Formats: sequence, structure tokens, C-alpha cells
Amino acid sequence: MLASIRDDAPADVPCDGCTACCRSSQFIHVTPDDADAVAHIPSALLFPAPGLPAGHYVLGYDERGHCPMLVDDRCSIYEHRPNTCRTYDCRVFAATGIDVTDEKPLVAARVREWRFDESGPAARRTASALEAAARYLAERSGDLPAGTVPVDPTQRAVLAIDVHDMFVTSPEPSPETVAVAITQRRAGGYGRDDADAGA
Repeated sequence: MLASIRDDAPADVPCDGCTACCRSSQFIHVTPDDADAVAHIPSALLFPAPGLPAGHYVLGYDERGHCPMLVDDRCSIYEHRPNTCRTYDCRVFAATGIDVTDEKPLVAARVREWRFDESGPAARRTASALEAAARYLAERSGDLPAGTVPVDPTQRAVLAIDVHDMFVTSPEPSPETVAVAITQRRAGGYGRDDADAGA
């Protein structure tokens, strides 16, 4: 997950035919680096992304909440899909304990199926740090500068994973320390606020 978040590496998610994210009324951020995807998506389906420079688009969803590129429950442009889709990993919710039942019930159903191996001490420390980071961002967002903690649960889960290492040694770091870490990671390109599925 960290490689996907920090380096835009494709997420290696064993979806096994699951298309919950494609059927969850999500906006897909299509960037200037997604030229191949843009060439395979009808231009009428792409809209300029609000607040972002020219060349950034949003791919919406149909009246059922389905991605319009989902045909017969399969991605019709899978080999050409945007990077947002390549890096999306619903396991971020399972890892952080963030519940998306109200916002994305289909994704939440899939998330409940994920299990992580926490049999060793290092794995247990990581799991505790992930949950502590997510809890901290939810409960202490008011202690951080305005706009630091995303409202969107996907972006918040991604941010929790990105900063979880701070919580391995201290379950309650100072808001100043957390704010500095988030600012540094964003300056390095991490934890960017993509559209819904862009996490």
C-alpha cells in the first residue's frame, strides 16, 4: 500500500472479479499522465476537474452509480485504465479500521472480507499503529491546521497509512509533529488529495 501511495506503483489487489469500487458512485481523477486512458475514454464522459489545472479530468458515474467504462461487470478499458484505478486499494479501510458502510456499502462489504496476518510482533505493532493513526486523524483533526485532515474517508485512510510509522513508537504524537509530517509528505507528492477513488 505504501508503494502505491508514495510512488504511484500499481496496487497489487487480489480483486478476484470484484467490481465494488466501480459500482460505488465514485469520481475518478484522470491526470495529464493518463494520456492512454484519455484516448480510450469518450471525451463526453470527461469533465475538467474542479480546482485543478488544465489536463486534469473527472470521470463520473451513471445513474446507477456505476463507472461508465464498466460493461457487463468488467472494465472495458482495463489495460488502459487511469492511474487512480490502478492504485485504488480498498484494503486501506480494513487496515485502518475506517468504516465506509454509509458512504460506500458495496466497498464496505468487500472490506469486511479482508484479513491481515498479525501473528508476529512486528505485524501487531504495524496494525496498532495504523489504527492509532486513523483514530488520531478522526479524533484530533481539530488540533491540526484547517484542511490537514481530508473529510473523504478514502483520502483519510490513505493519509493514516502514509503517517502510521509515526504511531509505532508513540500512540499520541503532538499535533505539531503530525502536521509537519503531513506537510513534508505532501510536499514530496505523498498523500495528495485526488478525487474519490484516487487514494
